[in-house]
Amino acid sequence: MSKHHRLLVENASQVVLVCSNGEKYLTKDGMKNLCVIENGSVVIGSDGLIKAVGPSESIRSQHSGATFEKVIDATGMCVLPGLVDAHTHPVWAGDRVHEFAMKLAGATYMDVHRAGGGIHFTVEHTRAAKASDLLASFCSRLVRMQRAGTTLVECKSGYGLELQTELKMLEVIEAAKRTLSINISSTYCGAHAVPRGKTVAEATEDILQVQLPRLRELMSAGIISIDNIDVFCEQGVFDLDSTRSILQAGRDMGLNINFHGDELHPMNSAQLGAELGALAISHLEEVTDEGIKAMARAKTAAVLLPTTAYILRLPQPRARDMLEAGVIVALGSDFNPNAYCCSMPIVMHLACVNMRMSMPEALAAATINAAYALGRSHTHGSLEVDKHGDLLILKTARWEHLIYQLGGHQELVRHVIIKGNVIYDNDRTALGFWIYKKA
Repeated sequence: MSKHHRLLVENASQVVLVCSNGEKYLTKDGMKNLCVIENGSVVIGSDGLIKAVGPSESIRSQHSGATFEKVIDATGMCVLPGLVDAHTHPVWAGDRVHEFAMKLAGATYMDVHRAGGGIHFTVEHTRAAKASDLLASFCSRLVRMQRAGTTLVECKSGYGLELQTELKMLEVIEAAKRTLSINISSTYCGAHAVPRGKTVAEATEDILQVQLPRLRELMSAGIISIDNIDVFCEQGVFDLDSTRSILQAGRDMGLNINFHGDELHPMNSAQLGAELGALAISHLEEVTDEGIKAMARAKTAAVLLPTTAYILRLPQPRARDMLEAGVIVALGSDFNPNAYCCSMPIVMHLACVNMRMSMPEALAAATINAAYALGRSHTHGSLEVDKHGDLLILKTARWEHLIYQLGGHQELVRHVIIKGNVIYDNDRTALGFWIYKKA
């Protein structure tokens, strides 16, 4: 009896698997030598999982009797795994374009923060916003991310800083999970800042005694699902002791530890994360050599955010030192009102130019390693049998164009596919894009 499958993508100039031996992450030389098949095809089953990937001729002969709901001829094109954005703050109201002007005039991040701007400005607007408005703006941002090739995204709360608004944000994330195809890993980030009028000790106590117990109840009841816990460990925000107690409490609830560390000052956050068995630490612009070694030993992923260093004119994260030490390096957009970038191709380009990563290293960091940072590399991040059928088809014969062409993803991305379903079809030839002068 012939098999019926959801999708066949055939005859691609290149199929970039990223890895092919079930690796949960790549480091060192593994990131430099990605698995690429020339003239390849991919089969995605009716369950949305990859059934076969390999040279076009062998796929054709193995599936000669099969039927497919959809066939895409990818001649002259490339197939890549869907991109994974390992760090975003996408649920908020009130943009901060006025603060961008202040920063361009010389104000630092903490100058803006102390003047009542930054996170506090967004908190005020997000607390006042209706959940329906937050959901609408959040979904439109997710659609933009999808169009740029992101198929799995980490989404944080953290603009409430008190139970009611943190819960409102987490419920908005939950609603988007139910209505959109994009895969979401949700993060409770109630310790994103110390709320106005509270001390660090009071804010920590509120999280431990009020917020986390309520979230535990809602998770047990199946009303919300949360994957990760985050704290902004920084001078003037949450110190090491507060950070430790909050992260441990989250871990005891079954959440993955995935937090902001060593961004503006060396806080020994990397060593703390390694000690606690953190899955990932983000930022790390000011990480020490000892912190790098500790993360490599503990297999804690470093989620590097090239947009933030670029926009805030911070020292670049030490990607090369981390890569050479064997750290699992991942990438994220840090999409938020301070760093308004939805595009992982732009993030990869900045990682290559400013952090001196190679293009294969950047792609591994934005696929398998970003999936590892979210605890999802067994299902996402590479094109391997039994993983989710999440992929991009590019209108170019070499995959590197996705990184090389700065801002060019709008023309390059032809299809975005999640679990074998085409969720974005960018058929620009049908839209009359040729414009002629009038005679």
